[in-house]
Amino acid sequence: MSSTNHFLDIDALDAKTLRGMLDDAHDMKARWKAKDRPKPCTDMVLVTIFEKPSTRTRVSFDLAMRQLGGETINLSPGDMQLGRGESIADTAQVLSRYVDAIMIRTVDHQKMLDLAHHGSVPVINGLTDRTHPSQLMADVMTVEEHLGPIRDKVVAWAGDGNNMACSWIHAAVRFDFELRIACPPKYRPPAEIMDWASEHQGRVKIVETVDEAVTEADCIVTDTWKSMSDERAEAEALDTSALEDFRIDGSKMALANPSAIFMHCMPIYRGNEVTGAVADGPQSVIYDEAENRLHAQKAILKWCLS
Repeated sequence: MSSTNHFLDIDALDAKTLRGMLDDAHDMKARWKAKDRPKPCTDMVLVTIFEKPSTRTRVSFDLAMRQLGGETINLSPGDMQLGRGESIADTAQVLSRYVDAIMIRTVDHQKMLDLAHHGSVPVINGLTDRTHPSQLMADVMTVEEHLGPIRDKVVAWAGDGNNMACSWIHAAVRFDFELRIACPPKYRPPAEIMDWASEHQGRVKIVETVDEAVTEADCIVTDTWKSMSDERAEAEALDTSALEDFRIDGSKMALANPSAIFMHCMPIYRGNEVTGAVADGPQSVIYDEAENRLHAQKAILKWCLS
């Protein structure tokens, strides 16, 4: 079995490893603010592959590697032979001869897994159509900054049971908190991920209404109703009528604990999944969450390259 430290999914790593990464992220953020800035990845190179649009993932991974002392090379399908039909196996093996790690953001989860299988350097999941674990680590870090340890907290998810929701399900098991998911039936998370949570005694449940999910919750989370993997025509034709009752507004936030926070991985479409009053209100920590992508990913990179 390979000893390569891949960061592919939250469920692929044990709780101790994930906890160690998060603790390191908290520590590195504090040290960075205090101008204590070690560079454990000096002379190492990360290649980042983007098959989907990106703001936060692109900038945060690039800066994270640079702040650790390394360098980055950013690639898109048009820059690579992979975009012209070269096999994943060839791409993985060639890149493994050049760089120290690979981060990929792709519409195809299997492509990410194949890259890790055929390569010999760490592969990091920067988002797939199935999960978004690097964002999830920043999210848990943000919860802990504002509310203390996430263990036994109550997190409410509302809206589309998408890739981000799947990573929250994985996290509920690994970090031992309660997760309530309010989704219309046609937008629920994949059954196999819910089955995995049940098999691992996760405190994860699907509820019928947003009110039920958010009542006395510590953290309320949602995400865009339009996936970036949709083609424009498909996105414009996307039927979001079933999601209208799952919008987060002030009345929903009022049902949560008084100290509750609102999170969203962005981009935000105010008026769809959340009102502007909540997204820009006093309980919103969306910009802290975005900043923490940088520090959480430094911890991921450091672990992968250790």
